[in-house]
Amino acid sequence: MTTPAELHALLPLPQEVELLDGSFTIGAQAHIVVPADPVGAGVGDQLVADLQGICAVVLTRGASATPGDIELVGAPERTDLGDEGYQLDVRSGGVRVVARDAHGLWNGTRTLVQLVPRDGSPPTIPAMRIVDMPRFEWRGAMLDVARHFFNVDQVKRFIELIARYKLNRLHLHLTDDQGWRIEVPGWPTLTAVGGDSAVGGDMGGWFSLRDYDEIVMHASRHFVTIVPEVDMPGHTNAALASVPALNPDGVAPPSYHGKNVGFSSLHLDLPATRGFVADVLGTLADHTPGPYLHVGGDEAHATERTQYASFIEYVQQVVTGLGRTMVGWEEIANVPLSERTLVQHWLHPDVAGGSTPGTRLIMSPARHTYLDMRHDEHDLLGRRWAGDIDIDTAYEWDPAALVPGVCDDRIAGVEAPLWTEKVHTFRQVEHLCFPRLLCLAEVGWTNQSLRSFDDARGRLAHQYQRLVASGVNAAKRVG
Repeated sequence: MTTPAELHALLPLPQEVELLDGSFTIGAQAHIVVPADPVGAGVGDQLVADLQGICAVVLTRGASATPGDIELVGAPERTDLGDEGYQLDVRSGGVRVVARDAHGLWNGTRTLVQLVPRDGSPPTIPAMRIVDMPRFEWRGAMLDVARHFFNVDQVKRFIELIARYKLNRLHLHLTDDQGWRIEVPGWPTLTAVGGDSAVGGDMGGWFSLRDYDEIVMHASRHFVTIVPEVDMPGHTNAALASVPALNPDGVAPPSYHGKNVGFSSLHLDLPATRGFVADVLGTLADHTPGPYLHVGGDEAHATERTQYASFIEYVQQVVTGLGRTMVGWEEIANVPLSERTLVQHWLHPDVAGGSTPGTRLIMSPARHTYLDMRHDEHDLLGRRWAGDIDIDTAYEWDPAALVPGVCDDRIAGVEAPLWTEKVHTFRQVEHLCFPRLLCLAEVGWTNQSLRSFDDARGRLAHQYQRLVASGVNAAKRVG
């Protein structure tokens, strides 16, 4: 399909759009009318801030809608909108966003904000009716803060950027061989030792629980669920270097600053290991209101196969006992899993497809979603093992065509990881993520039948300009 010019700023593309006669101009006397509940009111406050920044007008909250106003309406009875769905009506007399809950209102306001022009012209929006809801519930990005550390303000900025495009999961890769980035009460050496290292001997860092709580709260205000990952039983040298009792000989190895994988392992038969795992996961559960705990499970080449199976079964019991849903990379599919557990596919479709019947998958195929890969052969930043990922490669794939027998009903959603072995600065994070991460936003939201790269190219170019104008170090690979 070809998107009408009136919709050139929309990304992801809505499911249903009807263009109507007329338009609406946001005037200086406009009110934002919001639901009475605090979460809905928060959506309204963000909309006020966004529109004031774009339109250079002072907007106020109103108690009831009058002509010229923008109204947000909570309508729990609108079951036709599903989870996160919304209806946006733009008429000459005003704007109305309707959704079952605050998350749907948030999504509707993100669409509304995109429709407002940024070229200095009056803030006029074409009249239209949009009925919209996501294809998949999980639309995420992963930020590796273990190989190189990124601080609270940088993570909060990342949350703000992904939330513009209705991405709703931030997977934080908190631990690896090179660094341990989260405080765990009773285990102070995890951050004192493990938090003090990074790839190449660069500066380390770690989040106190107060820091982590701040990230979680900021994400919640942007309707982004934090998914914390502590990688086990492999990718654990930072933990082994911090806690001698986690090593069979009781001797801690040195901190690791390299880029190799697959050489470290926790040992379930050691007295300290079970208590360590329970304390770490319990701490994350206490400070993460979202339902997910990611346990890694990938590239555990130093763990004997039966020991690996026992470890994953134990960790699954711990996570389930905490009332949470376990998430793991596709290697965990080699172990019997609960139907609640989510398997994250990244490399081998046959492995992911062999998971216990009933389990659902998160699709992160390296060839299309690994943001640490180069954009193209001219890119000086990025890796190459999964191939160069240009904009069309990031866009042109169908999550339901990756793993035989796995269609939409077994797919939780999609996620694009950014591994940071070669990523030193937040400017580099922006360069590698944007605008490619916008492709994933549309893959996860818009029905496959509505998507085409020829149509998306212009909308991506438009969003690229907006990103650059807002100070984002986006890579120019669109147009």
